[in-house]
Amino acid sequence: MSTLLTSFLLVFGSLFPIVNPPGSAFMFLAHTRTASHAQRAELAARVAVYAFLIVVGSLYVGAAVLGLFGVSIPALRVGGGLVIAVAGWRLLNAKPGATAGDVDVGATPDSLRSAAFYPLTMPLTTGPGTIAVTIALGTGQPFAHAGPSLATVGALLAALAISALIYLSFRFADRMEGLLGRTVTDAVMRLFALLLLCVGVEIIWRGIAEMAKSL
Repeated sequence: MSTLLTSFLLVFGSLFPIVNPPGSAFMFLAHTRTASHAQRAELAARVAVYAFLIVVGSLYVGAAVLGLFGVSIPALRVGGGLVIAVAGWRLLNAKPGATAGDVDVGATPDSLRSAAFYPLTMPLTTGPGTIAVTIALGTGQPFAHAGPSLATVGALLAALAISALIYLSFRFADRMEGLLGRTVTDAVMRLFALLLLCVGVEIIWRGIAEMAKSL
């Protein structure tokens, strides 16, 4: 059981600060202002499922996929960091309340379903930072090779726990806004948007630094 717990804590502790479900929930809410509570609940479930698949896929096949296309992790960091930085910039400059700004994903069923993966899952929830960290975890840990082991079970449980937190945070994002108020929520959203922009810049900088070392 110690192997299972160690594997769980390693994956969960590495991913939670990056994914940050409570903070991401405010950005999710900013993108879905025009959606109903039921539509937002459906979106939360879709994002949670997509996030689980991305984390598990990155753990076990992420490195192989990057190698197949000749993409290095530094290149993933730079490209993904640009996407995150742009998303943070758009949220930071969204109209107050984000009801008519360009961050709105729309309220039609088709637009909501298409937005569940991009931009709500990628890059806002489990973006390139999450993928890069997860691939790094998967390349040097006992759960790197899929199989019936306690280490693998612990990693999968950690991915499931992160996904469950994403669902709960996103599902009740509007309730959190009701408790905090629209003004405070908007201020918190912009704070996290600034942090998202900074995270994007940091990922780009790390990618460039790693590229420079390889020259």
